[in-house]
Amino acid sequence: MTDLKAVKDAARAAAFARRKAAFEALGEAGRSRAGAHLSALLAGHRGVPLAGYLPIRTEIDPLAAMEEAAAHGPVAVPIIEAPATPLRFAAWEPGARLVEGPFRTLRPERLDWVVPQILIVPLVAFDAAGYRLGYGGGFYDRTLEGLRARGPVLAVGFAFAGQEAEELPLEETDQPLDLIVTEEGIREPAGR
Repeated sequence: MTDLKAVKDAARAAAFARRKAAFEALGEAGRSRAGAHLSALLAGHRGVPLAGYLPIRTEIDPLAAMEEAAAHGPVAVPIIEAPATPLRFAAWEPGARLVEGPFRTLRPERLDWVVPQILIVPLVAFDAAGYRLGYGGGFYDRTLEGLRARGPVLAVGFAFAGQEAEELPLEETDQPLDLIVTEEGIREPAGR
């Protein structure tokens, strides 16, 4: 397992560098194009409970698309409650008061729980088959596995096209994405 951890750590370091470069190179125009593609995708699912995320560092920002979706149905953000556990999702709306939660993440002050059917998933890297490399905590993999056991859920990776990796180190527990949205458009993973 240590070898895989070392491989994933190396892949993650390279992916962070690619994401930062894409963030800086594309600027606001590229981020807006990606957001427009995400909004177009979500417009076809109005009223369906949705979970987005509050972006950190050089993550691509889904907030404009989340704000549009909030006009038509419930929108939530992830809450980390403890290490090695699935995420839960708290209702969010534009202008909601945010406070610092566990793991120094922001969360809504009031926690009204939502079970999403669509997840906008942040990532460090993705591959053509729809697998993602995250931050290493396994939160989204556990969450997607649990949600998929309950019923259909659409997992949408949101990233810069430059975050695509030719190959990612994978584990049996890694959950694939159903779609990937970048500034170049909406992609369905290869082989699905």
